[in-house]
Amino acid sequence: MLATNLLEAVQGNTPLKNDKFFDEQLDQSDTKARIIQKYFYAWAKVITPTAKQMVDNKIAYIDLYAGPGRYKDGAASTPLLILEHAIKDPNLSAMLVTLFNDSDPNHSSSLQKEIDALPGIEKLKFKPSVQCNAVGEDAEKFFAETSLIPSFTFVDPWGYKGLSLKIVNGVIKDWGCDCVFFFNYGRINAGLSNDLVKKHMDALFGTERVDDLRKKLDGKTPEQRVGLILEELSQAIKDMGGKFVLPFRFKRGARISHCLIFVSKAFKGYEIMKGIMASESSTDDQGVASFTYSPADASTPLLFSLLQPFNKLLADLPKEFAGETLTMRQIYENHSVDTPYTDKNYKEALRQLEAAGAITADPPAAKRPKRAGAVTFADHVKVTFK
Repeated sequence: MLATNLLEAVQGNTPLKNDKFFDEQLDQSDTKARIIQKYFYAWAKVITPTAKQMVDNKIAYIDLYAGPGRYKDGAASTPLLILEHAIKDPNLSAMLVTLFNDSDPNHSSSLQKEIDALPGIEKLKFKPSVQCNAVGEDAEKFFAETSLIPSFTFVDPWGYKGLSLKIVNGVIKDWGCDCVFFFNYGRINAGLSNDLVKKHMDALFGTERVDDLRKKLDGKTPEQRVGLILEELSQAIKDMGGKFVLPFRFKRGARISHCLIFVSKAFKGYEIMKGIMASESSTDDQGVASFTYSPADASTPLLFSLLQPFNKLLADLPKEFAGETLTMRQIYENHSVDTPYTDKNYKEALRQLEAAGAITADPPAAKRPKRAGAVTFADHVKVTFK
């Protein structure tokens, strides 16, 4: 069962203050909030039917760095938006457990007041829990040893202090548990060469990996550093058990400022988040979303694979599946991980390959319905590659 009181479990570092962060909701904050909310709503719909059959009959939203609830310009931050949605949804109002934590007592106090003032807050079966604790080794131990109900966890420390591989691994280890964490890339980039914060870098990347990363970064350009840092972090998470890792970057001007990384053990969650991040991308190439990833090359295979145009998908599929027969869904699930391609990209690619005679489909195009003037390519359609 998910503990609703972390007072004894989360102790450690001195609170990290960043009051200016909540002065106003910047574009990147708005985009980040939309991604988190969209995924939580979609995740809850997928998880709820199974959760209802479990003994606890609960799901959870956990925010370890929740903030004061509102920006100084009055805009509601993610915790309030999540609760407002839950109040309106009968399933969520009856099942949702929420845990909000912030190391700044002013923030946690403000958040509690904002929550108490929400219209209809009394409709929630489980009263939101607001805590005021720093996130450190005790939190790592708590999440590692506690069996969680299905939970979606958001970790946004506005820097990197308190963010560790052990925290991420702990919050995703149980069934139905996914995580998104947000970090300040600039601080991590600088911290990698600062001995004063070595323990934080070790916690984030792992001691051996970060030592190797420092060697790789020597003499690299800023653009190359971005690719290497995100690549190593993504691979470190995978090594810890996060089977599906999806990074999304934010830029200010020409430089990367922050990164949002999604972690899950389930393809369904990966598929949902990929669609959300694709829709929030600022640009696309031939219909393939950019995810605003940093420039990458073959030295960063995960990030490089996330920067491939549609034409490459057309060329890769016949080579990858030569002589095989699979359904559209099987092709998508087997090929799409660590690429930027969504199911729409695969359906369009298969339509074009079928028209070019590179594949045969069952049922064929002539027997499939049309939508908006185009032949559909449903998940169950069987594809045979020549």
